[in-house]
Amino acid sequence: MSIVFRSPEPDVVFGDVTVTEAAFAKAGELGEKPYLIDGTTGDVLTYAGAIDGIYRVAGGLIAAGLPANGVVAVIAANSPDYALAFHGTVTAGGTVTTLNPTYTVEEISHQLNDSGASMIICDAMFVETSAAAAAASGIDTIYTIGDVPGFTSFEALKTSDPIAAPVAVDPATHVAVLPYSSGTTGLSKGVELTHRNLVANLAQAQPVFGSVGDAVAVAVLPFFHIYGMQVLMNGIAMGGSTAVTMPRFDLVHFLEILQDYKVTHAYLVPPIILALAKHPLVDNYDLSALQRVVSGAAPLGADLAEEAARRIEADVVQGYGLTEVSPVSHGTFPGDYRPGSIGVLVPSTEARIVDPETGEDCGIDTDGELWLRGPQVMKGYLNNPQATADCIDSDGWFHTGDIARVDEHNHFYIVDRLKELIKYKGFQVPPAELEALLISHPDIADVAVVPVPDVGAGELPKAFVVRTPGSEMTDQEVKDFVAQRVATYKQVRLVEFIDEIPKSASGKILRRLLRDR
Repeated sequence: MSIVFRSPEPDVVFGDVTVTEAAFAKAGELGEKPYLIDGTTGDVLTYAGAIDGIYRVAGGLIAAGLPANGVVAVIAANSPDYALAFHGTVTAGGTVTTLNPTYTVEEISHQLNDSGASMIICDAMFVETSAAAAAASGIDTIYTIGDVPGFTSFEALKTSDPIAAPVAVDPATHVAVLPYSSGTTGLSKGVELTHRNLVANLAQAQPVFGSVGDAVAVAVLPFFHIYGMQVLMNGIAMGGSTAVTMPRFDLVHFLEILQDYKVTHAYLVPPIILALAKHPLVDNYDLSALQRVVSGAAPLGADLAEEAARRIEADVVQGYGLTEVSPVSHGTFPGDYRPGSIGVLVPSTEARIVDPETGEDCGIDTDGELWLRGPQVMKGYLNNPQATADCIDSDGWFHTGDIARVDEHNHFYIVDRLKELIKYKGFQVPPAELEALLISHPDIADVAVVPVPDVGAGELPKAFVVRTPGSEMTDQEVKDFVAQRVATYKQVRLVEFIDEIPKSASGKILRRLLRDR
């Protein structure tokens, strides 16, 4: 018999609208109130300016030939222009595919090809890599945020004639954004998130995470990541509040923004919370305006959360989500903190805890795989019906691959991972990708990559390497080989040479034996 857990909060109601219409529903009344402030330049994008800019970018993209359902790749760091690029594309009836700007040419090209992107909007600092990937993928149209000789500036889109009205789409089926995720299998796939997925999750997350009204948030989490995209870029707009953007994390700049802008809400990842708890620089800044810190994207230890909370005298709580659920499924409501908990289910969300061995449902305080169901669950993986069927069953339950338990207070706890992904500073590192790369080296006979716990990063990718006979390959040579071919966050941090990779009779790597070494 199925044991279904539900949110203690009442279901939410959300409109049959696009994500832009939902996020900026209050823009007309907010007018000149700041929506996003560039923390580097001080430039301000007001709510009125956002609507004007979005409509102009949409008009410019259509004039440039963006077809109905066309895909635009955005390769950029956080700035007010990111929101214009994102919402301008979807207002034009297109789909955004977001990319980590530190990706290599090969990684960008793979996503461009797989997503079917026909245009690119990128930061000036990333134009060399983006242009090389575009050439490899047959893309001719590139707009740069910042002036670059030989390229069309994003300013041209911002000053285009505005679209008269948003291009009509079906919010239930039209894919608004295609972020890429390793999912539960370790292979990068496009996650199809419809307008309805995003709109539903904004409504679901608002009661628990929402920065509303006079709240001020710091937007250091990247907008290309679903957490930053939804909770910050879109969630801030829906709540009618203000966020200060950072292109990358720098502790001094981060602390200056918290102090100077009197930030009230910070949505962070564990490595930044570690700095708030332990770094001596924190004592030099006035963080008294800070009311609430929410951690996500990777597990946050209860001891670290409480240490940080004591030091900064603010609530430090945890949430949970996945790209495939738009992303929020759990959160901690104000006044409902429990050590180590990821909180309770957000409204209109159901969960089951299922024994991965027997398939039987588990009750209170019993570990099992977390299954989720709700309007925020993705449409599917792009062009990959088998991968979709592998994680979403016929009853609509998304199998997360995470091992969890629930207590008598409806609070959930993540206790392990069924899947093998490594979480480095909140980013997914698929071992299979690194193993495939490493095994291509002529001096490597066999290899396995496993996570190693780390206080600062959460987990570090560690490679166990079997050298070919006669090889004198060093650990630094292993690291360098990987570093030249993947994004920074995917790089191997630790190397150990061994005589044999332990495997089962069927040939599956026995990762547990390696993790326990």
